[in-house]
Amino acid sequence: MRRWRSKAPAPAVGAEANDGGSGSPGAFGGDEPLVEELRAALAPDRVHIDGLELALYGRDASLERGEAAVVCFPTSVEEVQACVRLARRHGRPFVPRGAGTGLAGGAVPRQRPVMIVTTRMNRILEVDTAQRVAWVEPGVINLDLTRQLRPLGFHFAPDPSSQQSCSIGGNVANNSGGPHCLSYGVTASHVQALEVVLPSGELAILGGLDPEPVGLDLRGVVVGSEGMLGIVTKVAVRLTPNPPAVRLLLMDFVEPADAAATVSGIIAAGVVPAAVEMMDQRITQAAEDFVHAGYPTDAGAILFVELDGLPGGVAAESAIVEELARSSRARTIRVAEDEDERLLLWKGRKTAFGAVARVKPNYYLHDTVVPRTRLLEVLTRVYEIAARHDLIVMNVFHAGDGNLHPLLVFDAREPGVLERVHAAGEEIVRVSLEVGGVLSGEHGIGLEKQPFMARQFSPADLDAQARLREAFDPDGLANPGKVLPEGSRCGDLMALPAATRARLADVGVWA
Repeated sequence: MRRWRSKAPAPAVGAEANDGGSGSPGAFGGDEPLVEELRAALAPDRVHIDGLELALYGRDASLERGEAAVVCFPTSVEEVQACVRLARRHGRPFVPRGAGTGLAGGAVPRQRPVMIVTTRMNRILEVDTAQRVAWVEPGVINLDLTRQLRPLGFHFAPDPSSQQSCSIGGNVANNSGGPHCLSYGVTASHVQALEVVLPSGELAILGGLDPEPVGLDLRGVVVGSEGMLGIVTKVAVRLTPNPPAVRLLLMDFVEPADAAATVSGIIAAGVVPAAVEMMDQRITQAAEDFVHAGYPTDAGAILFVELDGLPGGVAAESAIVEELARSSRARTIRVAEDEDERLLLWKGRKTAFGAVARVKPNYYLHDTVVPRTRLLEVLTRVYEIAARHDLIVMNVFHAGDGNLHPLLVFDAREPGVLERVHAAGEEIVRVSLEVGGVLSGEHGIGLEKQPFMARQFSPADLDAQARLREAFDPDGLANPGKVLPEGSRCGDLMALPAATRARLADVGVWA
């Protein structure tokens, strides 16, 4: 058994002295008592009210914007509890935030809350390879965890494209996935237990290290709850053994339809790859210009298929995949010769979102999920929607499980472009739901998809979700204004005038 435990706290990154703008008598904006008590509970240099910092922490990677009253950087669970209790005492909401890589506005502040940033809680506390579990703090970066585990023969399986910068706490909040979630599952499949500061300020351990913990699965409730049920302060993650053999195949096709047919054929043949990713021509060109991985930029689509497991099984499955690709008119099939080439090929896929900056400075990204059998149909309609709104669209997605990532690429300085972008985004969501899809595969609902919740869920569904949220947070102080639309409680809707309910029924909010 290999087991180790962290002894000393990691140094606080960027903890140099910062008075947060306290030199200005009016800088507190009427929150002087709250700010002073927070500074006494943490430290003056970890409670910030500087205008620039408030602006930076008023957004995440989405297009949404908000405003926090104060930004706190706790380094321990006791300090997180203090932040929550002080926010409650002053009647203020609070919002947990990790690395800020979220794409749905989940960490964007509403109602001028206390922003509680967990990036300085970044220790790997304990690794137990015999039990295949590690306890980590929420600020640990996803890729850093895997880098620490690899020499021990393990890794953390969920690997979002923002893996180099996203935190484990953020992965838990949004139930993140990544290319390898096809065979390994999303974050919920890799979390055994959570330490959570509840909205009351109390501390709870949800889940457990037993194979079948007794009682309700409250761990599963919190994973993916987007900070509405409390703040995660420790996570017990499952360790996945490194596979004995890995093989990455890169195939290119003239027509995206042939790439999609290859994906369906692979799954129909009973092969479940570790990852199946697809990129269209525009995003392939942008990624190749950035990483120079040797992608065929004249292809209509390229397909990544990664297989892992025992060497014999990988070789047999690779032969099946290559045969299926050729039968679907693949032009070339490239097999990564070594680990360096494999990582280079993946680098283009994982940095694809950032590479679009070479085309336009801004992008709007959705992550609806559609049935694999409707993938090509929806993709075609996405191109039509973008053309109708005079927008550039690039598509990169988890083809194996139908998780689309259409990027609407634009320049926000162009007059009227944001209206066109949002209109196109709404149409993409509508099309995805029409074919039996769902709103999100891994990015969460946040603010971005909140208006569409009633299109996927019935009033009874929304009521159940609202009641669950209320059970954890009866005062509604934890990350308010997110996910659930107003009037989610059936009682709230029934209290509305009949004429208002009729109008809601017309747009699908009430049936």
